[in-house]
Amino acid sequence: MIRLPLLDPDAPEKFPDQALALAEPNGLLAFGGDLSPTRLLAAYRMGIFPWFSEGEPILWWSPDPRCVFRTEAPRINRSLRRQLADKHWRLTVDHAFEAVIRACAAPRHNDSGTWLIPAMIDAYVQLHCDGHAHSVEVWDGERLVGGIYGVAVGRLFCGESMFSAESGGSKVALVALARLLRDMDFPLLDTQVSNPHTLGLGAIEIPRASFLGEVARLTALPGRSGNWAELTPRLLQPCVDD
Repeated sequence: MIRLPLLDPDAPEKFPDQALALAEPNGLLAFGGDLSPTRLLAAYRMGIFPWFSEGEPILWWSPDPRCVFRTEAPRINRSLRRQLADKHWRLTVDHAFEAVIRACAAPRHNDSGTWLIPAMIDAYVQLHCDGHAHSVEVWDGERLVGGIYGVAVGRLFCGESMFSAESGGSKVALVALARLLRDMDFPLLDTQVSNPHTLGLGAIEIPRASFLGEVARLTALPGRSGNWAELTPRLLQPCVDD
């Protein structure tokens, strides 16, 4: 039997000590509360994120180790460069946030479920409207072929999900986002838990204690709120590798 702290509905900025997070399932910390902007932003400022499925209570996580990108690290390797050589994709920022998150929510392959249930989508769309959540979009003409979205707190960017409608779409979005963040002095892109896709692009795992130390430092710095659409011209084209 798993015993978890229940979040106080009247204290949206209060979370348990992350040292109390479970080892199995890795990082499960608490349940309950809500998905209000106040609670979500408080969670991200502490390195905590929500992740749950339809029919479950809201679950809050802080895994150990944590998977992150140093924003100078992601690169497009030669095979992907060759794959993209005949494509004429364009990149934008904050031009189609809701379309990106809904594409991320769509079932993938043989998986019929999604953790991006309507309540989660609504919560992140609200964060986007408030100037805290952002997306990078990859377009083939007028067709959205890839994207990534996440939440900015201070100088930390918390990546949430990405998708590809064509091979390489999510990789291009991720690399473009990382380079944009690097140029804005955001040194860390949190991707929460590792998988072969992100590790292959240069993600690393660090101990939770080290991650939380960086979170405390970066979230205390002044960030950039508001819509980021005006940053679109600063995105590097997908086949540029500096």
